[in-house]
Amino acid sequence: MNVKTVLILLGLALATIFALVCVLLTRGRAPRTCQHLPPEQEDIEDGQSLVFADLTPEEMAQVVRYLRGNLGVQLVDASRAKPSDNCIASVDLQVPAKAEVLRFLDGGGARPAREALAVLYFGNQPDPNITEYVVGPLPTPGYHRDVTVQKYGGKVPYHRRPVTGKEYMDINALIQRELKKAPRFLTACCESDGTNLVILTTAPRGFKSGDRTTWFVLFHNVAGTGYYLSPVGLEVLVDHGDLRVSHWQLRQVFYNGRYFASTGDLEQEFVAGALDVVRLKQPSADAVLGSMRPRRLPGSPGPLQFEPEGPRYSVRNNRITFQGWSIAFGMNPNSGPRLFDIRYRGERIVYELSLQEALALYGSNCPGGMSTRYLDGSFGIGRFAYELVRGLDCPYTATYVDRHYLAETDSPKTNQNSLCIFEHDSALPLRRHFSDSQSLYYGGLRKNTLVIRTISTLINYDYIWDFMFHGSGAVEVRVHATGYISSSFLHGQGTDYGNRVGPHTLGTMHLHHIHYKVDLDIDGQQNSLETQDMEYEFVKDPWSTQNTIERPYLHRERLETEEEAVFPLNAPMPRYLSFASPNPNKWGHPRSYRIQIISFAGKHLPTNSSMERSISWGRYQLAVTRRKEEEPTSTSIYNQNDPWTPTVAFADFINNETITNEDLVAWITVGFLHIPHAEDVPNTVTVGNSVGFFLRPYNYFNEDPSVDSSDSVYFSSEQDAGACGANPLACLSPDTACVPRLLPFRFGGFLNL
Repeated sequence: MNVKTVLILLGLALATIFALVCVLLTRGRAPRTCQHLPPEQEDIEDGQSLVFADLTPEEMAQVVRYLRGNLGVQLVDASRAKPSDNCIASVDLQVPAKAEVLRFLDGGGARPAREALAVLYFGNQPDPNITEYVVGPLPTPGYHRDVTVQKYGGKVPYHRRPVTGKEYMDINALIQRELKKAPRFLTACCESDGTNLVILTTAPRGFKSGDRTTWFVLFHNVAGTGYYLSPVGLEVLVDHGDLRVSHWQLRQVFYNGRYFASTGDLEQEFVAGALDVVRLKQPSADAVLGSMRPRRLPGSPGPLQFEPEGPRYSVRNNRITFQGWSIAFGMNPNSGPRLFDIRYRGERIVYELSLQEALALYGSNCPGGMSTRYLDGSFGIGRFAYELVRGLDCPYTATYVDRHYLAETDSPKTNQNSLCIFEHDSALPLRRHFSDSQSLYYGGLRKNTLVIRTISTLINYDYIWDFMFHGSGAVEVRVHATGYISSSFLHGQGTDYGNRVGPHTLGTMHLHHIHYKVDLDIDGQQNSLETQDMEYEFVKDPWSTQNTIERPYLHRERLETEEEAVFPLNAPMPRYLSFASPNPNKWGHPRSYRIQIISFAGKHLPTNSSMERSISWGRYQLAVTRRKEEEPTSTSIYNQNDPWTPTVAFADFINNETITNEDLVAWITVGFLHIPHAEDVPNTVTVGNSVGFFLRPYNYFNEDPSVDSSDSVYFSSEQDAGACGANPLACLSPDTACVPRLLPFRFGGFLNL
């Protein structure tokens, strides 16, 4: 064999080896394209989740038509109704009973009737009251039934109704008329004739059941910025309890530490030179405290998240699926976001996860601030979840969903793009290990999370509500607070109640307490509550009996009754607390989910307070009760205006019933104390102002379920980590060519107001 032949054969051998290496390195990898691939569909019958779906605008309109034609009373559109009129206050979904739903979802039973819950204010009756009707079946109603007594044990008094927009307009007109009685004072104090002042409501409205007297705080109004940081020192008390608007009265006036019977008396004191006036200039838009207008030109854009092959989640009707997760989502116009039938790998983990209430309780040496205990559900946490700003409130490429509601009007309203869904790369490993002994390898998994988000603007505050679903089977619930602080006029010993944040502005201390309902169904409905924590025991060393060792051991306990299962706010509680199934996992432990709370709550209102029972859910960071259909919520929208005789008192839910192998609900309170400071201007940042809780699998699986993730990364020292076939991260370079063509930025949120 000559040299030429040898060289040819050697060349062919090298080419063959190179081809084989290329095949091995690319084996198992599909060629990369920028085509958007459909996400994997979960094995759940399509359309089942519609049993939880919010009402459509068409269904709301049908309910209004039915009520107008079948109640036998004249109904005035709530947007222009006087207190002495009858009107439809709201229409929302009547969520079917759980037993009916589970028979449908799991047992092949009939689909529950689709019904609406309509709230009506009957002011034009001998006995004015609030009545709630269940109306059905939808989409073509043919019946209604009064459920008020069934739900609340009696009629709901009319004075408990939330204040409507029309009522606020009439109050503002009254205040403007009264301000005209103090023209010289207003010119001196505020460079105003009253028309450039804006009012901010407080709540509750009095000191006893039946009261409807509200302190209103006055601020300089500057277009394009939040007025909440510009108090002028003037506050007025309005009695608006009479059904006749003409009989409403201004009862008291407060200015700079002093109280007056009327604006006329205030004017007389000023004219007589007996009033200490702080002379404020009308703020200009470019210099007002709290302006959010940019101070610099835009810089280079920051990082942008995108999906090279399209979203890996699916949104169909009201159901989201993502890598084993399935969630039905919705929005209550009062209490806000609500999720149902949360499943992982086909197994239901949570039947209902819903926001219940948000409390903001203030301190101040001004009457408005010191009397404020906002229960935001009565204002409308879901109703005031407006359009989200693409690229800031949520990732630019997120999926945006409209929400519809009917409140204080006979026509349905739409908050477009007010809920977003996206997959979030947290830039943190979910788990990882670098092995530097025995064998050398790296293994890890990115922490990619499905996020459902909506943001409520409740007067001055913005609450960001997040529900996150992790590849480990964990659910994370988080609320972030931002927006403007509320403030009082700085006078006297004001800094006993907050910090000075402006020339005459006191940032008033307050607490935010948030309440959630979590109806866990862990491997079925029959669950028990188990706690685990550590203790130390002192034992003699087995190998050296003259010495002792402090050995930690696991203390386990099963709680038997509701009284045992309440954990006071800010008190120590077991570090591990789980809903446990009677069924074991592979290793003999009860299949369980752990509740882990992250909170920095302030102190709960003292129990001897006359209004404490209305927020008695706030006594506990966690309370576990037996689930009852007649205990659907921990509070009521009627508690705000009559906290002294609450329509729903959560404390009554706890009556020492057994909680072993029962259908249980966890009621969770999270929150934080906020003492405003200079850095809360222009407004509060989300950093450090977030609280929430986790629902984490605890022996529910036989191993971490994320081991099955197709996003896993593993390579050893014997592999070429830069080869696409060995390491998915080496395949990312082609993905950069798949940058999406972004939709043009549009925002229509202001059109909904």
